[in-house]
Amino acid sequence: MEVVHTLWRPAGSGPLPTVFAIHGHGAHAQDLLGLAPVLAGGQVQFICPQADFPLQAGTLSYTWFESSGGDLRRTPDEFERVATLLEGFIDGATERYQADPARSVVLGFSQGGGLAYRLGLARPRRFAGVAALSTWLPDEAVDAADREHLAALPVLVQHGTADPLVSIERGRQSRERLVELGIDPEYREYPMQHQISNDSLVDLSTWIERVLGLSG
Repeated sequence: MEVVHTLWRPAGSGPLPTVFAIHGHGAHAQDLLGLAPVLAGGQVQFICPQADFPLQAGTLSYTWFESSGGDLRRTPDEFERVATLLEGFIDGATERYQADPARSVVLGFSQGGGLAYRLGLARPRRFAGVAALSTWLPDEAVDAADREHLAALPVLVQHGTADPLVSIERGRQSRERLVELGIDPEYREYPMQHQISNDSLVDLSTWIERVLGLSG
């Protein structure tokens, strides 16, 4: 079954610099697509997959992990199932949409950020960078990490100091764990809640331009 996704494509022919953007719990494939015309001056292709599991019928509200019996906690096996699904989607979409493998970033917000960590740390030579927004570094991502090649992977971590859903302490702990893995993350805190603010958006845009080798 094909992964539902949305696409924003800039002018020009491929191969194109690309961001694979993974939404959070309760969102949908269009949730992060609005960033595309803004980031890096609209020079970057955005490909946004959608989670499989609706939270409420008739709404655009999805979650990445299947749960049973009312238990919203995901199992390690379920995490890996979804990560493998997304790896296959990204590889297929790279060919289908003429994404440049050497200039591709994986970005994730909240629940999607944990998956972005897992995808990027496991294949650090595949991606030009990982952007982790308002999220945390899960154990599965640490366990799957290709530690031999992590030091060269650009990682951006952004977090709100007033985030009521994912505490700032989880962002800080993630930074510490990244350092232990040999990564030197670009870590930034903002006076915001569980969101992307104007200031964090500007910093994200600058970072994407830099890691993808684009002019501002």
